[in-house]
Formats: sequence, C-alpha cells, structure tokens
Amino acid sequence: MPLVTRWALLSSGCAPVLLIGGWTTAASLEGPAYDPVTQTISVLAAYGSAGSWVMTVALLALGACHLLTAWGLRAAATAGRVALAGGGVAALVVALLPVPSSGGSLRHGSVAAVGFALLALWPLLATGGGAAPWALRPAVSAAATALMLVGAVWFLVETHRQGAAGVAERVVTTLQSLWPFVVVTSCLRHAAGGDEPPAGRTG
Repeated sequence: MPLVTRWALLSSGCAPVLLIGGWTTAASLEGPAYDPVTQTISVLAAYGSAGSWVMTVALLALGACHLLTAWGLRAAATAGRVALAGGGVAALVVALLPVPSSGGSLRHGSVAAVGFALLALWPLLATGGGAAPWALRPAVSAAATALMLVGAVWFLVETHRQGAAGVAERVVTTLQSLWPFVVVTSCLRHAAGGDEPPAGRTG
C-alpha cells in the first residue's frame, strides 16, 4: 500500500492556494473599509460583507481539502489523520457559522479555536519513527507543532491588544494550510527514495 495517494498532492496543494486566494479576493471586494492588518479573516465572511460568498466558498473548499488529504495520507499515524480531518470539519463549520455584521459569535469563535488547535497538533500526532518520511519524523513534527502554537499565541495576544491580529492570523493559517502539502510531498519523495540518507550515513 502506498504511503500516500497521488491525488492527496492535489488536495493538499490546493488548500493554501484556495485560502490565500479567497481572502485576497474577498478583501478586494470589500474595499478600503477592510483593514487586513488588524481585522481577521472571519470579518470577510461575515453577514453582509461584499466578499462573504468568496470567503465562505474558500473555507468550505479548505475544509474539503483537509478531509481528502487526511484520507489519502496513509503514512501518518491515525491520530494525526483524525486531527487533520477534524481541522477540515472545523473549517466547514466555521464557514457555515459566520460572524454577524457587528460584534462577535461565541459559536464561531469556539469552532475556530478547536480548528486552530487540531491543525496545530496534527503534525505531532501524525509522527512516525526514524525511518518515516522526514516531515513525519518526531523532531520535524514537534518543530512544526511548536511553530504553529507560537503563532496561535501571537494571534491571541494581538487580538487582546487590538493590534495586528489580521497579520498574525494569516501567518498561522498559511502555515497550517501549507504543512499538509509539505508532508505529502515528503511522503512521495520518500517512496521514490528521494529523502533517504546517502550511503554510509544514518539518520
């Protein structure tokens, strides 16, 4: 059985493209009233926003991509695949529970927080042994999770101080949407013998 299905390369590669393309297009439709530095992605999908339909479609597509990638990523540990799929479900629910045009939404915020946590933890939960593809090895997986958790803390701090929350959120979500593609690529290279250590070396 292959480490990963070939179509998982497409689903994982489309995830960051759809997310970034979605918020870029939605922000352009919103115009100068939207500040991407201080305002979050959720504002773009809020009721009444000019680009809400674009951002909603992008989030739905992102969730579907994560679900498909989790299904095809056989090299990852089951716990990691479940966490990645859970992050995909969270993206779908977030899209279906947009924030109101003014104020916040406890349901939206709670689901988004769960999604952030699952997508930050899945690299560590998906880890394999020393012979695993490099992106699934313990040290690399732990570093990816740590980086995403630090980014999430940065986002919370910026939100609390009403600072650059939009920038922080975009950095974290970009990392989280891109990492499945890195893992899938690593698995494909491993299967082809492209990330094996040179002869005479180990580790």
